[in-house]
Amino acid sequence: MNENLKGILVGVNYRNREDDFAHLMEELRGLAFACDIEIVGEVTQNMDQINSSHYLGKGKIEELKALIEYTEANLLIANDELSPSQIRVLEDKLEIEAIDRTMLILDIFARRARTREAKLQVEVARLQYMLPRLVGRKIYDQQGGGSGFANRGAGETGLELDRRKIEDRISSLRKELDILASRRKVQRKKRKDSGMPVVSLVGYTNAGKSTIMNKMIENYHGSMEKQVFEKDMLFATLETSVRKIVLPDNKAFLLTDTVGFINKLPHHLVKAFHSTLEEVAEADLLIHVVDCSDSRHETFIEVTNKTLEEIGVKDIPTIYAYNKADLIDLQIPLVKDNVVYLSAREKIGLDELVGLIRKNIFEDYVCCEFLFPFDRGELISYFHEKASVLKVAYEENGTSLLVECRASDYERYKDYAINKEKSVVVNTAADSSIM
Repeated sequence: MNENLKGILVGVNYRNREDDFAHLMEELRGLAFACDIEIVGEVTQNMDQINSSHYLGKGKIEELKALIEYTEANLLIANDELSPSQIRVLEDKLEIEAIDRTMLILDIFARRARTREAKLQVEVARLQYMLPRLVGRKIYDQQGGGSGFANRGAGETGLELDRRKIEDRISSLRKELDILASRRKVQRKKRKDSGMPVVSLVGYTNAGKSTIMNKMIENYHGSMEKQVFEKDMLFATLETSVRKIVLPDNKAFLLTDTVGFINKLPHHLVKAFHSTLEEVAEADLLIHVVDCSDSRHETFIEVTNKTLEEIGVKDIPTIYAYNKADLIDLQIPLVKDNVVYLSAREKIGLDELVGLIRKNIFEDYVCCEFLFPFDRGELISYFHEKASVLKVAYEENGTSLLVECRASDYERYKDYAINKEKSVVVNTAADSSIM
């Protein structure tokens, strides 16, 4: 593999485009950096639409030739997804390898995948994307000894495989993924049957989802063992992590951390990760994490919401957590309806976030009183573990408990309830007195 990758970024700025072209090019540079590519030049062109055969206009192709010769670049990186014919034409005319934004993202996913399921998902997406682009492709390597960016890290998925073998490989991978998806479905059903609410963190990549999860774990577990990987980089998290968060009053929920989204997230990746992203679709509450210190955060919100729609997520209550608010001129923590401004890294606003979570997922809790016979000590232990015990009294014919518990637990043990008509729904809004 050629380790000395020197790339030139190229992009077409469509007239009357709605997205921020400058940001897309900056993001493309960040993706290249994440792939250890040295960027030595950038060429852009204003056009109504891309050139169907060359991607860029013929004049820009000539400009690129001169820049490639001057910089000794060996890789061309396009901001838009290139067709197989565009790749072949660009490589023939420029005599260097041509890739696109999708290929960069696939490479990052391939590097970051840790679990078996994530690795399989990335390989399926990579093969599906590369299949029409492998046949008859030329790979230019001016440094010698390499097989090109497009094939690195792909193992047995190299150019020597023919179309049939690649399709067989995709079929085999999908079968294994189906088995893993079935196991994940069983796990989700068990969690749902337990009655424990599920809260999912979603948002643009690098918004701070994993930081929020880790600070929650630190606050309510005091242990570093259950923390998830976090780093200030694109797509630090690929695997869906699930952690149980138990609050001081014994109210508990499952918190899931998911892969971040990005502009032009490859369709093949969304499809390959669909079973993983189903965790989000079945959540009781979403926490949409936003990096409010970035001036483009409104665009990031739109991208995330659009991607959520693509995977079938709709009508799920959502809290907006505007993270990194310590980096802007704003007094935090600040709560407005279902929006909280916070700084996860500085642990400012986490209590307020938990207050909003309480308000949304513990609405079915009731305050009630039970009288358990002395020989039902296991029920007393159960409520100490699963509910918030407010008062204990020892009566002549048993032990009385005043508790806040799930409505389902009340229904299950209501035969032991005292003053059934006085059992009331608990207001679980942000009440710091019980935290």
